[in-house]
Amino acid sequence: MTVVHLVRHGSHDLVSRQLCGRAAGVELGEVGLRQSRAVARVLSRPDRVLTSPLERTRQTAAIIAAAHDRPLEEEQALNEIDFGDWTGRAFTELDPLPEWRRWNAQRDQARAPNGESMLEVQTRLSRWLETLWATEAGTVAAVSHADVIKSVVALVLGLSIGRHDRFEVSPGSITTVEASADGLKLLRLNEVPHG
Repeated sequence: MTVVHLVRHGSHDLVSRQLCGRAAGVELGEVGLRQSRAVARVLSRPDRVLTSPLERTRQTAAIIAAAHDRPLEEEQALNEIDFGDWTGRAFTELDPLPEWRRWNAQRDQARAPNGESMLEVQTRLSRWLETLWATEAGTVAAVSHADVIKSVVALVLGLSIGRHDRFEVSPGSITTVEASADGLKLLRLNEVPHG
């Protein structure tokens, strides 16, 4: 059995203002650092700490790894969606675009221009979870991004990725899934530690 604590990185100053995607240089703010320390305190000692390659996830994961005396491992499967031409654009710029509205209304069918679809993201995460289970990874803390984590939740619950807006994955939250011979099971969703 493998237990994966999917941690959304802590807050940064551009949350809710800009679609950062895979843009470089987006770092946690003071609130995000505090959220990351709170996550590190409530997690039971993981066997491994994995992170998306982006700065904001690496910062969150580094705090968790240091708190539990574990090395930090970069995992490409945990990377943010490739938003292609939308990367780095303000939401106020995106909101009038028909293709952006379609993306938000039909994630199961839409694709970011010159980027990834949510189904491609879900496929890469499904393969990654299979690998973790096959290698008996134990307990894993995996720091990633909201939509990436939502793709896993939809997979586990058998929901269409188009239903992504029916649940929340907050900055500094923990969503836990279990992978076993019986399949995938959701143990907790969007737990936000305080303190």
